[in-house]
Amino acid sequence: MRRSLASLGALTVTALGLALPMEAGSASVVGAVVAPSGDAFSATRTVERSFVEADGTTTTVSRHEITVTADHTQNLRGRERVLISWSGAQPSGGRASNPFGENGLQQEYPVVVMQCRGTDDAGVPESEQLRPETCWTASVAQRSQTLRSSSESTWVHDVHNSEADKQRVSGMDPIPADECPSADIAPYFTHLTEFVAANGTVYPGCDSDSMPPEAAVGAAFPAAEIAAFTDSSGRGEVQFEVRSDVENESLGCNDTVACSIVVIPIAGISCDAPAASPSLADRSCRKQGRFQPGSSNFANDGIDVAVGPALWWSESNWRNRFTIPVTFGLPPDTCDVLDPRAPTGFYGSELLAQAALQWSPAYCLNKARFKFQLNQLSDVAGFNLMLSGEGPAAVVSSKHENTGGDPVGYAPTAVTGFSIGYVIDRPDNAGEYTDLRLNARLLAKLLTQSYLGSDLGRGHPGMGGNPLSIVTDPEFVTLNPGLTSTNQEAAATILSLSNASDVIEQLTEYIVNDDDAMAFVNGEPDPSGMVVNPAYEGLGLPLQEIPLLDTFVPETQNTCRQANPSVYFSQLAAPVTTMRKIAESLLDAWPNVQTRCDFDLSTQQFKTGRIERQSFGSRFMLGIVSLGDVERYGLRSAALETKPGTFVAPSDKGLAKAVALTEQEEKRGPFVLDQAAVSKAGSAYPGTMVVYTAAKVRGLDEENAEKVAQFIRVSTSEGQRAGSGNGQLPGGYLPIRSTGPTSKLYDSARAIAHAVEAQAPARTPEPPTPVDPPTDPVDEPTDAPSSTTPPPGGNVADLVIPDLDPPGTSDPATAPEPGAVPVANDAPVVDTVPTAATQAETSGIAGRLFPMLLLVGFLGLMLSTGSRFFVRPPRVPS
Repeated sequence: MRRSLASLGALTVTALGLALPMEAGSASVVGAVVAPSGDAFSATRTVERSFVEADGTTTTVSRHEITVTADHTQNLRGRERVLISWSGAQPSGGRASNPFGENGLQQEYPVVVMQCRGTDDAGVPESEQLRPETCWTASVAQRSQTLRSSSESTWVHDVHNSEADKQRVSGMDPIPADECPSADIAPYFTHLTEFVAANGTVYPGCDSDSMPPEAAVGAAFPAAEIAAFTDSSGRGEVQFEVRSDVENESLGCNDTVACSIVVIPIAGISCDAPAASPSLADRSCRKQGRFQPGSSNFANDGIDVAVGPALWWSESNWRNRFTIPVTFGLPPDTCDVLDPRAPTGFYGSELLAQAALQWSPAYCLNKARFKFQLNQLSDVAGFNLMLSGEGPAAVVSSKHENTGGDPVGYAPTAVTGFSIGYVIDRPDNAGEYTDLRLNARLLAKLLTQSYLGSDLGRGHPGMGGNPLSIVTDPEFVTLNPGLTSTNQEAAATILSLSNASDVIEQLTEYIVNDDDAMAFVNGEPDPSGMVVNPAYEGLGLPLQEIPLLDTFVPETQNTCRQANPSVYFSQLAAPVTTMRKIAESLLDAWPNVQTRCDFDLSTQQFKTGRIERQSFGSRFMLGIVSLGDVERYGLRSAALETKPGTFVAPSDKGLAKAVALTEQEEKRGPFVLDQAAVSKAGSAYPGTMVVYTAAKVRGLDEENAEKVAQFIRVSTSEGQRAGSGNGQLPGGYLPIRSTGPTSKLYDSARAIAHAVEAQAPARTPEPPTPVDPPTDPVDEPTDAPSSTTPPPGGNVADLVIPDLDPPGTSDPATAPEPGAVPVANDAPVVDTVPTAATQAETSGIAGRLFPMLLLVGFLGLMLSTGSRFFVRPPRVPS
């Protein structure tokens, strides 16, 4: 796999989305996620560093054949991550604890990755040409050198720089005196690499006040540009986060603006000939690094600037750039701007969100279709809105109680699921951990708040001897050796949902099926003696939401906490309303733990709230996320235990095997995945979920019935074609096909689309029978049954029950293109059922004629009703 209901606080989805490849597990993990090809990038070039000697000869100092790749480049979305890899580069030295933004400047020979407006394509207008002034950095130190001494002005001796850039003051010309009054002070050197915004505004970048607004201290998003580390073999990789104009208006990348990811391997400044008596500046230019390859610089000691990332813009570095052109998908408001029609909102599961982002434009930009919109709500809320008639369809992932009188069909629409996403760093800043394994008991421990979190939790009655967090739990350490044993509160919990969700129900079903996990929940200690939080002992699982049951308020000498007493374990768990929030928290390594408690000197009051973002190199965070978000944001997914010792990561193969195990327990109902069967099979992924479009097959008005049927047909045909374009299926979803393990889903979806469109006749009240005065003898009742007479207490509509199964359909691979009109081959079949006879009373001629008149009238009603199925040509599916 590759990857507005304001009154209800719903999140409206009206844009495209794309996702990123999930990380593959180790060799012992079943399954690996593979990105579809077609928009990847790969290039190789020679990168050299040379010195011009005093006699005019040139010495080559280093030479590297470097290959850079990107896993995908097209139809990107804001905050999406692209996997950038390289090989053949100069090994780095002085690794920083945090390589993002200005924090990564004190490294030697890193690979700088940044996002820029423009491309290097020949023939593009000057306004679309890539140059350092259109590349984004979040800090002044990354783009401007001001008031540097002669020995620090290494760029002045860059042999490849123009004569203008070798002057004492260079770069932006002229330097605005009002914004940068102290930039030009002799004898100091200054070079300003101004930033030119998409709207033409020029930001000098001489200090923090002259930087773009998105570069402000404490900005909403952390720095995306990175000075990445290359290992001793010359290899490295980063998940680079792109920003659209929604996140960074100044940079201004969108579907109409050409942008690039620029990768600059820092090989060092190539220096011109030294003076007759070499100066400190000459010597500084020729330095080749003070840190050994692979070493760290956590103390932020000074480096040899000539081989550092701060001079990425100097020509020796800039000329070695790899330019990766990228395109962005349509903006979030595309449908609102281009289609004035009122949207038709479907309500429910966030699991469909990333698919809906790409599907929506395929509806609103095609006038033959309705304007589709997914309004994200809890599954049960969406289902109830559908039942009440406030929405034509619900998006759910399991069967829900039908409290209405009309039958509901569940049309399989997408195969996806959830994962336990994580961001974990190895000790000693050795990179990210990529092989996380979890079992059901560990998840039960996290969800029942059974880790203590910190010393504040040690006073909790009944579990004071438990580990502070999962990193010191022997069970976790056995499955994941070599990780840090340093406790932190975020490692004591898993970020989860605060509202009811089919995802939580499926996750807790997975726990229920594990004997060891349920024994722990029911009070049995694990092998190391850890016990369940007493507040959760005997918790009845499965559940659609995990309640916050603990009421422990710690006793502490902390003045702030004494002034703000709170339930500690609720602060640790701090669930949120959407999985997207969880995904973004993982992306930023920013736990939602609410235990921060400080004294604000400015207000003279205590301030409580969310803890700080975790430091790069010491991150540990877990969260429940959708596979669609995993793909888009490039998150990592834990492998979950099925059989003892077998761990399965999300993959096409694992999802397909799980789908093969599902069974449809009733006609037009959802397909049920038995976690016991998953455990027995071993290689099926436990987090697999089918997303359904649930709609009434009786009682839905004709217009909405046609829209729902159209949506089901389109989403299960062209909507199942993997890709990043409009109407295609993004990463994180297994395509539904008419053959193979998903064929039963395909067939069911087509049947339900037909049922929704046909709409079984409503059950209308029986017409009253007029009573005439008994002036004539009463006719004797007949004993012959009548096939056109309703049963006692029955309704006319009970006489016909249409078979709502559809005619044959085709594979998505051969399905019509967007806008094409497939035609059904057969009309629905109508079955009749025998009914009991009724007794009629008549009077005189009227009494004798009335049964005949009633029969004629009834036959007329039958013909009128039946013509919907027999006479009327079938509706053309779209």
